Amino acid sequence: MAPSLAALLADAILVLHLGVVAFVVLGTLAILLGAPLGWRPARSFALRATHLGLMLVIALQAWLGRLCPLTDWERALRIRAGQDTYDGSFIQHWLSRLIFFEAPWWVFVLAYTAFAAIVLACWWRWPPLRRQAQAGREA
Repeated sequence: MAPSLAALLADAILVLHLGVVAFVVLGTLAILLGAPLGWRPARSFALRATHLGLMLVIALQAWLGRLCPLTDWERALRIRAGQDTYDGSFIQHWLSRLIFFEAPWWVFVLAYTAFAAIVLACWWRWPPLRRQAQAGREA
């Protein structure tokens, strides 16, 4: 693989990673705000199941001491591109600063576990609705 292609793929993975982070964080905010207000998307079973599953995987990875596979893939591609894993393109520089933080590992385990607990509590407090239940509420 050409170094320029590896760098481009690493940037694409970083953008995807930002999308995952945004989905988890903004999804939680949408549930916390939208469910009490009756917003249908905030009660969507597919959205909520995907959101909960992703958050549980993230928390489990933290408990097991593993990095996100997206981080591993991005780093491997940056090495293949001849880039330092902390420096690189404009996209990498700014998105990395936005979603990556320096802290002891236990801080991440605690934060991901707390976030997963919030997502689970939302599932219990405002359970997602199946399509039939959503249709019945609209009638």
